[in-house]
Amino acid sequence: MAVRNIIQIDDKKCIGCGICVDSCHEGAIQMIDDKAKLVSDTYCDGLGNCLGTCPVDAITIIQREAAEYDESQAPGLQKPAEPVSAKKEDKLPCGCPGTMVRDMKPAAACCAQEDAEAEPSMLTNWPIQLKLVPATAPYLKGADILLAADCVAFSLPDFQKRFLAGRKLLVGCPKLDDSQAYVTKLADIITTASPASIKVLRMEVPCCSGLVKIAETAIALSGVSVPFEQVIVGIDGTIHND
Repeated sequence: MAVRNIIQIDDKKCIGCGICVDSCHEGAIQMIDDKAKLVSDTYCDGLGNCLGTCPVDAITIIQREAAEYDESQAPGLQKPAEPVSAKKEDKLPCGCPGTMVRDMKPAAACCAQEDAEAEPSMLTNWPIQLKLVPATAPYLKGADILLAADCVAFSLPDFQKRFLAGRKLLVGCPKLDDSQAYVTKLADIITTASPASIKVLRMEVPCCSGLVKIAETAIALSGVSVPFEQVIVGIDGTIHND
């Protein structure tokens, strides 16, 4: 076997988001026991298309002895014959939500609503969980960011219409998640994307004030001047300041 470039996945860093699986056109990466794994050296071309999609930088390119890349064997590049009787798979007009980075149009612009009285979704980005969003996500560039505690949407019946319209959403929990990791990720986002503004939407409970601290610390760490404000939501759905 020759020494060549090939990917290496840090099992300890991997959070099991699966974004790299979708980005590997050759099918060299699969989820095994909730972790991304290189399933065969033969399938990996060593070009690293998956590197930029990993939100926690768990993938690197190394040089080691490895079997030669064989495009003819890569499962992601195979086109199995379709039986004549096979039914064509229906395609959703707005795409299927997954873990890949997506910049979407509001639902009203691309989807016919089955229920005429239903409010269309104003969510225009995916993923929304802060730990899964790469700083290089194109929808963050110059965006007005709404950083919301993940309990907020359940307390506010008009959450989307009142706060989400025109903003890109990031969500997290300062009590249950890794706050320092959030500071680092948000600072990286600010440095890379230069957002137009950041609005923090948090619950009135004391632990949720940590989300404001995360945002303030990230802004200071980035060294970028970003307009910032917070809105406090009561557990009964009242707005304490808006």
